[in-house]
Amino acid sequence: MEILKTADGSHTLFSEVFNEVYHSRHGSIQESNHVFIDSGLKYFIEQNNPRKPISVLEIGFGTGLNALLTMLHAEKNEVSIHYTTLEAHPVDISIVKQLNYTDLLGFEYCYGPYHTLHLCRWEEMHQVTHFFAFHKKQSKIEDVHLDTEYDIVFFDAFAPTHQPEIWSKEIFTKLYDAMSPNGILVTYCSKSIAQKAMREAGFVIEKPVGPWGKREMIRAHKRNT
Repeated sequence: MEILKTADGSHTLFSEVFNEVYHSRHGSIQESNHVFIDSGLKYFIEQNNPRKPISVLEIGFGTGLNALLTMLHAEKNEVSIHYTTLEAHPVDISIVKQLNYTDLLGFEYCYGPYHTLHLCRWEEMHQVTHFFAFHKKQSKIEDVHLDTEYDIVFFDAFAPTHQPEIWSKEIFTKLYDAMSPNGILVTYCSKSIAQKAMREAGFVIEKPVGPWGKREMIRAHKRNT
């Protein structure tokens, strides 16, 4: 693993195994905020005004940045979130402690909880903060059994050129079947192979403006809105 600084000053990692960076070189925090928080979590809340805890499934825990931003949003806005994340190749805590996300976000209290996300036991639910329950599974999406109905899916796997087996009709059908009726899936990727697989699985595709450095992204709906 190599730690790199992106254009917004936040860190990302370069994986030699996948020959790929974990986030956009245009900015890790700006990308995660735009794709997963603004276009995913906030959008779902605005459209549905949920009265129960929001259930989020993340494909690709990685550095934990998406989980951290979700946790901060939950606490700041007093929104209850149950967050499940899958990761087959966990990042070592020694690397995590060198990442600068908590410094840049300016939340003094999030340093400890951020590390808790990486240090807490796998396969168990943890109430990390008052509004944020967290469950991480060390598994590939191909192998895991999804027994919860999810409102939002953060699809943050490596790109189709590096993990083609993940961007398939079979995987998106599995996710579609595990989502609530008004569920949405968001991802940074807008490649035609991803769109085709999602449509074949039953999703209705929407392409909002992408984060800095990308023309568009995908927001996939379980139902036609």
